Amino acid sequence: MAEPSLAYPFEPPAPDGSVVEVADGILWSRIPMPMSLDHINVYLLRDGDGWTIVDTGLNTKASRAVWGELVTRHLGGRPVRRLLCTHFHYDHAGLAAWWVEEHGASLLMSHGEYFQLRGFSAPPPDPLPVTQRVFYERAGLGVETIEKMFASLRKDPFMPPVPPSYERLRHGERLRIGGREWQVVIGEGHSPEHVCLYDPAGRILIAGDQLLPRITSNVLVSPIEPEANPLKLWLASLDRLDQLAPETLVLPSHQGVFRGLHARVQELRTHHQRQFDLLCDAIASRGAATVLELRAVQFPNLRHAHDEMMALGETIAHLSWLRHEGRVRRVLDDDGCHRFSLAA
Repeated sequence: MAEPSLAYPFEPPAPDGSVVEVADGILWSRIPMPMSLDHINVYLLRDGDGWTIVDTGLNTKASRAVWGELVTRHLGGRPVRRLLCTHFHYDHAGLAAWWVEEHGASLLMSHGEYFQLRGFSAPPPDPLPVTQRVFYERAGLGVETIEKMFASLRKDPFMPPVPPSYERLRHGERLRIGGREWQVVIGEGHSPEHVCLYDPAGRILIAGDQLLPRITSNVLVSPIEPEANPLKLWLASLDRLDQLAPETLVLPSHQGVFRGLHARVQELRTHHQRQFDLLCDAIASRGAATVLELRAVQFPNLRHAHDEMMALGETIAHLSWLRHEGRVRRVLDDDGCHRFSLAA
């Protein structure tokens, strides 16, 4: 059900190669995904005698088939010259190598996203490095649970190949695509250097996962950067987006194209504040609690190993923010687990 503060001016396209023109020269399409979030939005931007596309979908036969329909039905024989991937997650960059190596497109990404894509281009190692195992043990997971979770993650069917080179995008740069001049706006928290594009003249934001209308993007701490405070970066990124024009048309990576940017930013701030309060209440009721115990409070219904890992990382992210704000304290107990209690 749509939030009353948001407006959805377009009906979504079916994920079969259909498109909706949301502004002059900007086509919205959907690539199907075989999971509960069953699509990703992609955008096709007319660019002189060719096209620039934003994001790709998963590295699957079904994704390539829908792209084939899009090329045949809607690109008018003009080539895709540039591919812009908003960030490294494989629903956004899974076909990057396919577009670069088989279709000759140039890949545009930020530095942090490209090298994260390279870093996550293979399944988790077996055995896990000691530092990764300790990270999960300190969160309260036993050895058997860790091994079971990563055994499942190693079977992930969507790991993509990585293009060998890219063109770097930086915050504040201007990128001309067709008749529009887009500002590169970098967001953080969900991923290291997530690229958004803003057209100030047309008041259009290609938002990726930085601003979704109904769901909240995963913000997590991982064993790669175990002492990070990504929610601080995420909330600061929301503040930057909140400076854009209120009537901006937001083109997100999932769900519907919408208006109501400022209202959605406030909803997301409120959501995370509620999560902070939820965790503090749970800690107060227990006196002290592990990450695993608190994950069950924040995320009571998890379906599979991928959900379990992301939920654990997001719980740690909220606890990290609370710890840096001085609201909770963390102690490493004799059993090797971190336990969190309210700060005095």
